[in-house]
Amino acid sequence: MNAFYPSVEIIQNPSLRGKPVIVGADPKGGRGRGVVVSCSYEARKLGIRSGMPISRAFSLSPEAVYLRPNFPLYGKVSKSVMDLLRTYADKFEQVSIDEAFLDVSERVQGNYDAARELAVSIKAELEAREGLMCSIGVAPNKSSAKIASEFQKPDGLTVIRPEELRTFLAPLPVSSISGVGRKTEEFLHSISVNTVGDLQNVSGKQLVKYFGKTGVWLWGVANGLERIEVKERPMRSLSAEHTFEEDVSEKSQVVLKMEELARRLHGRVLSSGVEFRVVGIKIRFTHFQTFTRENTLPFFTSNLETMLQEARNLLREFEENPRRVRLIGIFVADFRERGASKEEMVALD
Repeated sequence: MNAFYPSVEIIQNPSLRGKPVIVGADPKGGRGRGVVVSCSYEARKLGIRSGMPISRAFSLSPEAVYLRPNFPLYGKVSKSVMDLLRTYADKFEQVSIDEAFLDVSERVQGNYDAARELAVSIKAELEAREGLMCSIGVAPNKSSAKIASEFQKPDGLTVIRPEELRTFLAPLPVSSISGVGRKTEEFLHSISVNTVGDLQNVSGKQLVKYFGKTGVWLWGVANGLERIEVKERPMRSLSAEHTFEEDVSEKSQVVLKMEELARRLHGRVLSSGVEFRVVGIKIRFTHFQTFTRENTLPFFTSNLETMLQEARNLLREFEENPRRVRLIGIFVADFRERGASKEEMVALD
């Protein structure tokens, strides 16, 4: 999906269309301490990017529209989008709130023209039903399809046939491979590997020497031979966090903010239609020392009071810590669909 959070906000308020829209922390006139969560393409043209400090975004575009995230709304729209996409797939794998892989091998039987037509149909139905744009990459494997989906944003459609794959990949920077982070990129540059084509010229044996088992995967991706299966996988966690405008010494303020975050997170849990069994907190002190703590419940629940109680209990470990708090967060994990079956209810009784 293209600029998913801002796009959903624009559907709710069409007067925002064509304006730089930034979803994230309150900029506080340039004094805000959070980050940009997502932004529209109009904002991106001004140099604003996800993860950028909100104060920096404000300095680049004080006239932009700044919105706080509405995660329950985004979750509701995401579910509708993913339900639609599933109807087009032989196998389906959602990887985030706004991204998924569809294996359509059986439907198109190796016909890439048919795959393109399917992609066009997906784009048209998403726009008609949800008012949203997406970019689609069609390729023989997941890693190449991911790269292709990034190739013509926004509203793109890129098809790479098997015989074109190595040639298509060769001129791209190694950073275009999803999973190549900053440190890996720096190391590759240090050995004069700057493009995927350069990487294609490094033997698999040498890549294994450099990266261990990851080298096998990297060699497969560079040469268009990666064959990781598309498969449904459960959502790992849901979280909410807040960076204080000034580091906080009064722990009661931390507790109040944590409770506010829990209520926001609870809305996302409900919109996702799940129950959780793990509750955790994240706390960051001055100088960025960060701790996480979690507890596994003996039962699944979607109850707000249970979430709050567990988070309060975990936070008590840090009550006597004299350091100021910079950030507080809460998360839940280990999900199942909401509502136990009759058999499960009998077992619980």
